[in-house]
Amino acid sequence: MKAHEIRNFGVTGHCGCGKTSLCDLMLFKSGAVDRLGSVDQKTSVSDYSPAEQEKKSSIYSTPLTCKYKEKNWFFIDPPGYNEFVGKMMCALHAVDSTILVINGTNGVETGTGRGWQRAVELNLPRFIYVNRLEMEGADFESIVNQLQDAYGKTVCVPFTYPVGKESSFSGIINILREKDLPSGLEGYRQTLMDTIAESDEALMEKYLNGEDLNDDEINHGLKAAICNGSLAPVFAGSTAKDIGVTELMDAINMLSPDPLERGKLTMRDQSEMDISESGPAVALAFRSQNDAFVGQLTFFRVFSGTFKAESDIFNITTGNKDHLGNLIMMNGKEQTIISEALPGMIFAAPKLKDTHIGNTIASAPTVKELPKVNYPAPVFTYAISAVKSGDDDKIISSLQKIAETDTTIVISRHEETHEFLLSGMGEQHLQNVIKKLRNDYKVEINTAPPKIAYRETITASGEGHFRHKKQSGGHGQFAEVYLRIEPAQTFSFENAVVGGAIPKNFIPAVEKGVIESMAKGPLAGCKVERLKVTVYDGKYHDVDSSEMAFKIATRRAFKDAVDKAKPVLLEPIMEVIIRIPDKYMGDISGDLNQRRGRILGMSAESGLQMVTAEVPLAEMAKYATELRSLTQGCGLFEMKFVRYEQVPANIANEIKTKYQASQSEEE
Repeated sequence: MKAHEIRNFGVTGHCGCGKTSLCDLMLFKSGAVDRLGSVDQKTSVSDYSPAEQEKKSSIYSTPLTCKYKEKNWFFIDPPGYNEFVGKMMCALHAVDSTILVINGTNGVETGTGRGWQRAVELNLPRFIYVNRLEMEGADFESIVNQLQDAYGKTVCVPFTYPVGKESSFSGIINILREKDLPSGLEGYRQTLMDTIAESDEALMEKYLNGEDLNDDEINHGLKAAICNGSLAPVFAGSTAKDIGVTELMDAINMLSPDPLERGKLTMRDQSEMDISESGPAVALAFRSQNDAFVGQLTFFRVFSGTFKAESDIFNITTGNKDHLGNLIMMNGKEQTIISEALPGMIFAAPKLKDTHIGNTIASAPTVKELPKVNYPAPVFTYAISAVKSGDDDKIISSLQKIAETDTTIVISRHEETHEFLLSGMGEQHLQNVIKKLRNDYKVEINTAPPKIAYRETITASGEGHFRHKKQSGGHGQFAEVYLRIEPAQTFSFENAVVGGAIPKNFIPAVEKGVIESMAKGPLAGCKVERLKVTVYDGKYHDVDSSEMAFKIATRRAFKDAVDKAKPVLLEPIMEVIIRIPDKYMGDISGDLNQRRGRILGMSAESGLQMVTAEVPLAEMAKYATELRSLTQGCGLFEMKFVRYEQVPANIANEIKTKYQASQSEEE
């Protein structure tokens, strides 16, 4: 096998588009398998895990391989569900091009847009396959219009066109090769020829002189246009009827780049590295899994050089040295031991000590690190606790092991609410994690919505005073403190005591008392912020005054002052960006209003509507699940904290009442 004979690509799309069925069909047509796999019959080569067979959809990024017409294919089938988007994003870092599969009845969906956007960010050539054109309601022309509106009229151009529609769909027309095109398709051919000519100066000159381009020149121009991103050819087809798939496979062979045609790798530090079979070997870890027979398996894409079995390697990300034992070529769950891995190949290595997803490995320690994989921030969070007392440490260590194979899981402890938090890309995502905890690690957890980290502040000035005096034989306790508080942008403490009413050595105790009091405000036990505190008077006793006495007096004086300063509750406000098909705009707008949201703007992006809004965090607890319900799984969102704002009075009263009730129960 030679690197220039390798084709490496990913197959992406929204859930339900039929991308896994396309992968199974390509494996069958290439002769890699004797029997056509089926998702519905649980015989898919790609979706082979019990969890995937139960769901009848992809959960993992599965590496597949075959040989098709003298080209060796290494391709990846990542999940289409939004909640597993991290796996798709990482998989696209490991490929040279991508096939974007679209459901012919649904058109451009959020998974389409996300796959396209990530491919553009990574400068990946894109092929588009419109599937399921035999289904009722499928409309190829409408989908082409959607694609052109979203990504460019001269970018998304049909390469093949359907013969017949819906149940009468029976074949395809090759727009460039067909001599007598049906009426209305000549414009597509003209656009393709213009794009081909524009890809090369020599072709442009010949084309403008009215000379015909031969097949080699057409293929050269097509490949150049696809590789530079100015063309994303659109293929019509049906995996159920095996229509249009051969033409797509031939295009992958002829028009997608081989691994050496990248020319140079741009590393994380923006330096460049030449790609070759003979130079230093470098690869990216893009998946990790536990295998029943060989233990931990880490999956790699080779970008340059050649890795050999039984050789030492260096983890460039961690700085550690390790050893490659067997190299395994994967086709679904089938494993083949190989002696070496060339550029473009995907291989798995067992039992590496400290290599995780996103790590760069190399044959020499001087190789630079590959670019970091950027993942979306989590959008769904559970507060978790152990069902069985004493399992806390086991739960955290088990979750950390799971997070090594799923980089969109975040485990944390909130510094204000003190809850352990498990965060991910959606409720279904976290339910899968919980099931894995139960089945693989034998631990159970309770889940609940996380507490909101409200804050308290004041809206007016106030003064507080407390005299602390306690006598119980021997030394007593005495301290008297006068405080003034006022609203401010940030916290500050000022000593305005004159005449030694409070000795300077006790002022730090007063400040400590203030800071300790601010950790738990009087309204709902929340952190107090945005105020200036001034100690301006007090009294002390030569014998009975102490640091503790002044801290006690300060805490009581602080509460007295806050009660007089019109305290209010603050809540975290999030900026929320939602991407949805246009038909759901009305439902989303109405739902945001019910959540006390403010819509800031709307715009079109990647064939979808993008809504930007500000919404209180308290209203977003289950939004990932509810958005999925509102949009039939076609909505995406992300959010980030922007500021704290005052809670409306009616809601603040509910929060205070609950807090007071909880305090009474504790007493």
